[in-house]
Amino acid sequence: MTESLQKHIREYVDISDEKLERYCSAFIHRKIKKKEFLLVKGSICDFEGFVVSGCFKVFHTDKNAAEQILYFAIENWWISDIDSFINRIPSQLTIQALEDSEILLISKKDKEQLCLEMPEVERLMRLKFQSSIIALQRRIIDNLSKSSEERYIEFLKKYPQIAHRLTNIQVAAYLGVTPESLSRVRKKMVKKI
Repeated sequence: MTESLQKHIREYVDISDEKLERYCSAFIHRKIKKKEFLLVKGSICDFEGFVVSGCFKVFHTDKNAAEQILYFAIENWWISDIDSFINRIPSQLTIQALEDSEILLISKKDKEQLCLEMPEVERLMRLKFQSSIIALQRRIIDNLSKSSEERYIEFLKKYPQIAHRLTNIQVAAYLGVTPESLSRVRKKMVKKI
């Protein structure tokens, strides 16, 4: 079950087979059914996860019970509530499977221990964290400076492997627009073609 994780790790760091096996053995495999929650708002996130198969959404629910999707995670993507995981505080986020999924989970304790023992793991986590910060920064800039149409086009370009797996409501919640606004954007784009 860890073959995809091993392949992913080798794309980022040079690591011996022995160390790679040791690192991967710290992960627990879980099957998550469609609509099942991996993390619920208010609980402590005690894992980082590597998605083997399926699709998840990571979202916040505002005071009006509207979902604001921070990101989606599909095969070979990492998933967690990093604030809750690092600071041991109640999560402001919820993680839910959008499809039947499989995930590999590592606990905070195991991750920290392995980072201390293996510089390769520390480097992997640093590189992945940097990538996450860059993606977040770009997303904030896009949300502040681009129209909903530009954001939708950018989403389709960046994530063609995800877009067809989502409902219009989910895409709208990710883009920060209403489903009606997204429908207008899509109609406008079709007219241009």
